Amino acid sequence: MFPNLNAPAIGVHASLPETIALAQAHGFEGIDFSISEMAGLADRYGLDYVQDLFAAADIRPGAWDFPVNFRQDQATWQRGLEALPGLAGIAKKLGCDRTVTWIMPCSDELEFNQNFKFHVDRLRPAAAILADHGCRLGLEFVGPKTLRDSQRYPFISSLAGMLELGQAIDMGNIGLLLDSYHLYTSHGSIDEVRQLDNRDVVTVHLNDAPAGIPVDEQLDNVRTLPGETGIIEIVDFLQALLAIGYDGPVTAEPFSQRLQALSPADAVRETVLAMRRVWQAVGL
Repeated sequence: MFPNLNAPAIGVHASLPETIALAQAHGFEGIDFSISEMAGLADRYGLDYVQDLFAAADIRPGAWDFPVNFRQDQATWQRGLEALPGLAGIAKKLGCDRTVTWIMPCSDELEFNQNFKFHVDRLRPAAAILADHGCRLGLEFVGPKTLRDSQRYPFISSLAGMLELGQAIDMGNIGLLLDSYHLYTSHGSIDEVRQLDNRDVVTVHLNDAPAGIPVDEQLDNVRTLPGETGIIEIVDFLQALLAIGYDGPVTAEPFSQRLQALSPADAVRETVLAMRRVWQAVGL
């Protein structure tokens, strides 16, 4: 596995070339990216130009944002499906076969079984297209009880539940976007991670929880840098990933207002320092 930068997750809004330069300057090995931006650059300058951006900086592509808006009306969903083959083809040519999205843990309109069927019906055609292009889709379960309780009907909010959804989609290329904060807030365990296989994990998000707040009162969009508070067992979490042979990107996603107030360079610098500390604690 390798330390990976997702610039928007730390409040940095930069172009693809700028993000690659920030990652290189501060010691990240990979980056997440917008597949739509990449497609625009490839269309304007050629795919070789995009490939050279990564190669010249010795930066790896981590994961790309899932471009199908499956939560909206059918026409919007279908437009996303129509564009997906071209986007997946570009990503695969770049050597990046990981795309990810999150699943809302509740609904005001659909009770659990209806919501489960909705997600299978909406995501299976996309997964089939991705499979045709050798790409995988990581689904993120969202753990905080404060969010789960914000709408009428509860939905999937655990590791086991998300694995069940992936199995129901049944395309062979569905795995997890595994987030340490969501594992913690869902009352999940490190043992659950140890029971996974590398193929079960598409990408990983790493963060810590604010101190002094009971687990069921934690908010989805208020977190800290990895290892900042010691609330989440980050070393055990990473060791479990090592034990299952996980070989993909590990990305800090702190949603920290303090970090967002910094300059882009300072925000990236603080993030990589936090990643290095937990990396060293694990012995990497």
